[in-house]
Amino acid sequence: MALLTLGLTTARGAEQGVALDRIVAVVDNDVVTQTELDRRLHTVTRKLSSRPGLMPPEELLRRQVLERMVLERLQLQMAERRGIRIDDLTLNETMRKIARRNGLSLEEFRERLVTSGIDYAEFREQVRNEVIIDKLHERVIDRKVRVTDQEVADFIASQGGALNGDVEYRLGHILIALPEGATPDEVKAARDKAVAIRKRLLEGEDFARLAASESDGQKALEGGDLGWRKSGGLPSIFTHDIAKLDVGDISEPIRSPSGFHLIKLEDRRGQASQVVRQTHARHILIKTTAVVDDDQARAKLEGLRQRLLKGADFAELARANSDDAASAVDGGDLGWSNPGELVPEFEEVMDSLQPGQISEPFRSPYGWHIVQVLGRRDYDGTEEVLHTQARRILRARKIEEQTELWERRLRDESYVEYRLDGDSAQEG
Repeated sequence: MALLTLGLTTARGAEQGVALDRIVAVVDNDVVTQTELDRRLHTVTRKLSSRPGLMPPEELLRRQVLERMVLERLQLQMAERRGIRIDDLTLNETMRKIARRNGLSLEEFRERLVTSGIDYAEFREQVRNEVIIDKLHERVIDRKVRVTDQEVADFIASQGGALNGDVEYRLGHILIALPEGATPDEVKAARDKAVAIRKRLLEGEDFARLAASESDGQKALEGGDLGWRKSGGLPSIFTHDIAKLDVGDISEPIRSPSGFHLIKLEDRRGQASQVVRQTHARHILIKTTAVVDDDQARAKLEGLRQRLLKGADFAELARANSDDAASAVDGGDLGWSNPGELVPEFEEVMDSLQPGQISEPFRSPYGWHIVQVLGRRDYDGTEEVLHTQARRILRARKIEEQTELWERRLRDESYVEYRLDGDSAQEG
């Protein structure tokens, strides 16, 4: 019905001599229009223009951006079916966090965007979509990822001390993706493409530019830059090959369930870290349910916070109200935690507090919290830190690998029809 309505609207527009907004892709029950594609291209082009040599040919960039938008639409459709939504209050808080990371107030950040030629309302909705997709990933992927104690022990043993070492790597990455259940011909074509791209790189073509135009990886439009990672934090399929590379070297194609990978060792560095800053905190958690929505959870916590500020006992209120059964019996006490041990949303708020300070209500994947910091200390807990680091690395690795496979499967199982060149090309 939506497509029929759009078709009738554009037909009437043609009769009246109004410029048409051409459909460039049909994505299940949604469409991507030329105007939407042009706006996203403008944003991506501005970003890439700050890095000389990264800009791929216009036609390749257009197709790369459209494919990214198609995958985004598919995920937003699934999120809608699952009832995942982000209210304006949560979005506003996310915008404030983005502004703070840039050292600005929200008003200053808005002015900076407008001055840069970026429409603030469109930017805000794009952030909403990204948060919705993050929530979807959390529900369908992250919550299902489990790391056992035995996996942690095996991982630490397999690293031979490297996990606790000082070496970090910066990698470039290009993925030539394969559909699930790829035929031998599809595997050969992908391998041949990876070999051809590696040959072009060895002949001097820019890695970031080729990644932006040819890679199917999540970081393609960032030039394939995976950033700095410790050896233990590298995807498992890369670990063996990285050890054989010098800075500037490019690997042979590496096969995985997702396709064929090329990695470039951009740089290597040492980083010393022996003592960690631990935080002792306690919290009260209110979970959202079919009965308790976000507004009600936030309002309840705000009421509890006001009572605390007037002198109420935190431990008593936590025991009586917190939905975190494990900590509620201890008055909400979480004990001493290492960096990275708690979920990022919780840790970010906790780290912003001074000892004794009580936070405003905030949301994490577990629900709504208020947290109070009781103290901080520098602690040399090598074994504990090692196990925490190993668990975090294994979990991040599993999530990254599962996300890549899940997105490829979603794309392969969906109906997509491209109309970028004026003629239809159906996939899925």
